[in-house]
Amino acid sequence: RARTGPRDAQMQVARVCYNHLAGQMGVRLYRSLSERGFLRGAPEDLKLTQAGADFVIAFGIDLDALRAGRSKLCRTCLDWSERRDHLAGSLGRAFLSRMEELHWLRRGRGSRAIRITPPGQAGFATHFPL
Repeated sequence: RARTGPRDAQMQVARVCYNHLAGQMGVRLYRSLSERGFLRGAPEDLKLTQAGADFVIAFGIDLDALRAGRSKLCRTCLDWSERRDHLAGSLGRAFLSRMEELHWLRRGRGSRAIRITPPGQAGFATHFPL
């Protein structure tokens, strides 16, 4: 059997992938948003619903600024350790930035690995349930 994903266990939990959250936590974020009806459509044509827009704004992300940008708002990215999609696009980048502002996540030096802080553990459980 071929081993997929990183050898570093922390990289499997959470890591940066092109400036968005990947690994188990990135997949959880995407699944939670999708299962709650905040994202809709096929991976090639992913859209944020009105309920999703309300959630994003309440989470502290400037959705108007994202929509005014040139990047696609919602995209999927196949996670190489989980073999499932996680959220990319400008919204994926904004979630990662916001979680760093909230001190939910800490990036390791010289690594793409991200450590989930205790407030991050609680925040994920509250805001991104499965």
